[in-house]
Amino acid sequence: MILKPEQPIGIFDSGVGGLTVAHAIKQILPNEKMIYFGDTAHLPYGDKSSESIKHYSTQITQFLLEKNCKVILIACNSASAAAYNTLKDHTKDKAILINVIDPVIDHIVENNRKKKVGVIGTKATINSGTYEIEIIKRKAGIHVASLATPLFVPMIEEGFIYDDISNAIIRTYLSKPILNDINTLILGCTHYPIIKNQIRKFYNFTVDIVDSAEIVAQKLKAILNEKELINPADTIDRLFFVSDYTEYFESISKMFFEEEINLHKMDLWK
Repeated sequence: MILKPEQPIGIFDSGVGGLTVAHAIKQILPNEKMIYFGDTAHLPYGDKSSESIKHYSTQITQFLLEKNCKVILIACNSASAAAYNTLKDHTKDKAILINVIDPVIDHIVENNRKKKVGVIGTKATINSGTYEIEIIKRKAGIHVASLATPLFVPMIEEGFIYDDISNAIIRTYLSKPILNDINTLILGCTHYPIIKNQIRKFYNFTVDIVDSAEIVAQKLKAILNEKELINPADTIDRLFFVSDYTEYFESISKMFFEEEINLHKMDLWK
């Protein structure tokens, strides 16, 4: 199948987390059409089985393919870890498939000279061991400390961000001994950049915080450049779909995009 620059970029996540990636893409690729799907009916993906995540991800990918997307971007670490290989078979030559884990691993391997890297993410992401296995395999001498932080996603989805509740949860997780003496912390979930400032503050701004959103957006730009698929037309067209409506999704999407959002409810599992 021949892909064309004017085709949209398809992005999906379990909820609002992938909006951090969508926003970064908007910043560096402002002319790209975008279709976002937040599977709010099934969030969080991080406590689901691999089979469930594959099932949801395949259905959403098919929906985005039917919307003629030139790129399918898995803006979810749990889905990237559990479903990427399955989706490669599903998309084949129909669209470019990108996950949010590989670009971050490339970034760490190429740029990190520190000896201890921390990774926080959902249970699904941490249990997969993807970050730890790939970083150690490609960069000898780096110690990777992984910690599941499963309360972060529901906390963020419920809007508990700048308050005592969120600060207490952040402090409880990041105080765990396993993360002692880290120099770098990978935010292994696309929801986590929303609380990045609180995380930086916890570490008194002494730890490098690796946010996947900008890294993935730069990777996407490089791929589109290489394949001559950057949309030259100044035609802003962004559609947002959710599997279950939440007021928080609408409010945070407006915050990220600073414009009225065309939000549609779409149940792919009827």
